[in-house]
Amino acid sequence: MSSKNKSTSGIDREQHEQLEYAHKRIRQKKNLYVHFVLFLIGSIFLILINKILKYGEEYNWFLWAITFWAFLFVVHLVNVFITQKFMGIDWERKQREKLVAKQRQRIRELQKEIETDFPMTNYKKKE
Repeated sequence: MSSKNKSTSGIDREQHEQLEYAHKRIRQKKNLYVHFVLFLIGSIFLILINKILKYGEEYNWFLWAITFWAFLFVVHLVNVFITQKFMGIDWERKQREKLVAKQRQRIRELQKEIETDFPMTNYKKKE
């Protein structure tokens, strides 16, 4: 069993990232579909409240509510299918690499600053 783990350890990280990304995308799409179903049911409910139960009967306020909700749904749709396509796993990986490179550069600068301010030769002489 241990030899099996050793042979696949090189690709485990990449496979794990791909699986996490796939799960994330599945959850996003599932939430979008749930949002759509709730939008349909909610729209029907708002129409029923206004027309059948005669709440605010003099004005068709449900149109504004449905329009606003439709706008939110479109924003959700754009986020899932357009924004995530451009800012997907490759974009996240590049951003992570940029941040790590900046952090490493900052660490090198701090180390150089410390070495110039407190050279090691002074400490060796005292010993």
